[in-house]
Amino acid sequence: MHISISGLLGAWLALTAVAKPVGEPELQSRATDFTNPILWQDHPDLDVSRVGDVFYYSSSTFAFSPGAPVLKSYDLVNWTPVSHSVPRLDFASKYNLNSATDRAYVKGIWASSLQYRKSDDTFYWIGCIEGKTYVYSSPNSGAGANNGEVNNWNWSLRATINKCYYDCGLFFDDDNTVYVAYGNTDIQVAQLSNDVKSEVRSQSVYKGSVTIEGSRMYKVNGNYYIFVTRPANEEWVLKSKSPFGPYEQKVLVASISGPISNAGYAHQGGIVGTKDNKWYYIGFLDAYPGGRIPVSAPITWGSDGWPSLVKVNNGWGLTYPMPVSTSKTVPAPVGTDNFSSSALSHEWEWNHNPDTTKWKLTNGVQLQTATITNDLFTARNTLTHRIIGPKSHGTFRIDVSKMQDGDRAGAALFRDVAAYIGIYKEGSSSRLVMVNNLSLNSDWSTKSTGTIAATGPTLASGATDVWLRVQADITPAFSGGATRQTTFWYSTDGNNFQQLGPAFGMTNTWQFFTGYRFAVFNHATKALGGQITVKSFTMQKY
Repeated sequence: MHISISGLLGAWLALTAVAKPVGEPELQSRATDFTNPILWQDHPDLDVSRVGDVFYYSSSTFAFSPGAPVLKSYDLVNWTPVSHSVPRLDFASKYNLNSATDRAYVKGIWASSLQYRKSDDTFYWIGCIEGKTYVYSSPNSGAGANNGEVNNWNWSLRATINKCYYDCGLFFDDDNTVYVAYGNTDIQVAQLSNDVKSEVRSQSVYKGSVTIEGSRMYKVNGNYYIFVTRPANEEWVLKSKSPFGPYEQKVLVASISGPISNAGYAHQGGIVGTKDNKWYYIGFLDAYPGGRIPVSAPITWGSDGWPSLVKVNNGWGLTYPMPVSTSKTVPAPVGTDNFSSSALSHEWEWNHNPDTTKWKLTNGVQLQTATITNDLFTARNTLTHRIIGPKSHGTFRIDVSKMQDGDRAGAALFRDVAAYIGIYKEGSSSRLVMVNNLSLNSDWSTKSTGTIAATGPTLASGATDVWLRVQADITPAFSGGATRQTTFWYSTDGNNFQQLGPAFGMTNTWQFFTGYRFAVFNHATKALGGQITVKSFTMQKY
């Protein structure tokens, strides 16, 4: 995870059976070139690796639960989520969103690492959360015998180490020795026990004169490498013949232009090789209001062992040749989720840990009211979904027939400065509202619970389904200063939509780290007992 510094651009669920949204033809071409960004969604602090023919990708999720999504790809360009390494955020009670003063915004899972160890057919995830390092593992995956395909994800907590491996990168050496590179400015390498439960030794290997972090550790052609970021615009490479150094240093990229405008510079990433020994660096761009999105470029290796990024017109290429030619596909990120499986798709994450007694899958996602509050930021069981850029809308079909007096439900554009379209149940009446200017203070306490900006029609007595749409333009505006707009729409038949309320201007600030998300919520203001059922969610580009 990067922290902005002055003068730079910024600085649970056992989810094994997954229902994937129905895809549309949004996958990038497999024949010739790909276009950056490779995935226009908020997936920062990435760690990328390959097992057989399958590439895996892990990223940060902060207080969203389950945490640390695992994405897979066959070509390094088209990705789909397949698991979460941390099924539930069991780090402290505040991750349960207990109250307005007991919650975990901007805490939780920052830059972490995911790697596979062939010798025991196990995936390992490691990350520092508030001073301690947690290790989760998924054994007996079958990936080694199935050319990288996983038969079963079975994540559980393996160990807690009473030390913070900040912004860590896990590495298994050829002899199975376990290392983790970590640190801020003072980069260190620790050797862990073979069972990945404790530290054997640790030492400093490189002290920077400026802030560097985001370690990723590799071994290529006999050399050890630690890739680190100088936030938020450079990527450095440390190279040594030994895991414990001494390390030399060179710059891989520094304030490199492109590939899209009004975004930050590519940095804080990692490298991965294909089966035919082609190598790629993948970093992310600060691309608020949408978050931090991944971009990829080939790298070459010099005779001196140093990598170089392949540039286009001395900048980061908008397009490059496809890394892998394959007929294997993954689902597209757009389409409709009808919630017809026995578990939620890994596209979904809750705002903090959910109250598992207040939701279930039954002809949709049934959300009972779990909190009595007038503050959406304190309401449990708000279900979120990343927005696909640059412009898309998310439409929730919701059965509101079992809402009770005082209940509030709806579709939100969720972040620290937020807005929503929803239903307010008052007595026997259900009225449509658009609410804006919900916001958090800089310490992530609630600043404003929002203002009703527009009131729509009252739903007919006995009405059941209503369609609520959030239409968001998350075209990067991080360095350009423009205010991107979101509009809110409703329909009572699923075909004819009407806008409600004014356009809402999104914030481009980085301090909350997470980009905007689509979200659906249901909470009470008077008494528990009401419920809604989310029958479907459709995300489409426009």
